[in-house]
Amino acid sequence: MRAVVQTVSRASVTVDGEVIGAITDGLLILVGVTHSDTAAQAETLARKVYELRILDDEKSASDVGAPLLVVSQFTLYGDARKGRRPSWTAAAPAETAEPLVSAFVEDLQARGAKVSTGRFRAHMLVESVNVGPRTVLLEV
Repeated sequence: MRAVVQTVSRASVTVDGEVIGAITDGLLILVGVTHSDTAAQAETLARKVYELRILDDEKSASDVGAPLLVVSQFTLYGDARKGRRPSWTAAAPAETAEPLVSAFVEDLQARGAKVSTGRFRAHMLVESVNVGPRTVLLEV
C-alpha cells in the first residue's frame, strides 16, 4: 500500500455536487492499493500515518487530534516509465482495493482518529490547501 500524506489547512471531497467529506487543519491522505496488499499492511500504514510527525512542532495527528481526510487513489500505482500513457496494471482492482481502504480507515478510527472519506468508485473533486507545503510518500 502507498499513501501520499499532506498537511492541509482545509480539504474536501465533492461527489455529484455534494461535499461528502471535509476537514480543517489536518491531513489529506491519498491511498493506493496493489494486488499483493493485505489487511496487516493496511493496519501498519494506518499506524504510520497517524503517528507521522509531520505537523507543526514535529507533532503527529495522534498527538494533537488532527482530523484526517482519506481518499482512495488507484493512480498511485500508475507506471509512466515507458511512453506517454500510464499503465495501471499494478493497481489492485476495486474488489481488492475497497476492503483494504476500508480496513485502513477502520484502523485509523480504532486509534481514535476523526476520519472523513471520499467515495470509492465515484468521480470525486478533491480540493485542498496545503500547509508548508509538507508532503510525504509512505509505502508498506
